[in-house]
Amino acid sequence: MAEPTPRRNERRLRPAPLLFEPAEAAGDAEHFFDLESIEDPSALLSRASELTQAFRAAADRAMEFQAMAAAQLADPRRFDRLTPADIAARAQWTEDYAKKMVEFGRDLLRGENAGESHSRVEPI
Repeated sequence: MAEPTPRRNERRLRPAPLLFEPAEAAGDAEHFFDLESIEDPSALLSRASELTQAFRAAADRAMEFQAMAAAQLADPRRFDRLTPADIAARAQWTEDYAKKMVEFGRDLLRGENAGESHSRVEPI
């Protein structure tokens, strides 16, 4: 059963940290967050699962920031506001998706639906 999604004013659970890899490790196609060096399958499953959760949480949070930025760029009070088509072109989205993201971003900026990005707008 899925856990309820936290609201903006609730404390978020912190997934495993995503640490940046050294440049020499990032250039090695076989290297990925040192997972290749873990020999114990139980430990490998545990760490890989932590990373999966961390990447999902990071993607959800990044999508919320995308939505808020889209809403700010589309704000009719801005003299330089962008249309959904302009936002879609910049973000490499469809225009329909940009409209949904603008709406979702407006909700987030009002303090509604924080942490529920995956239930409102599916990533492209």
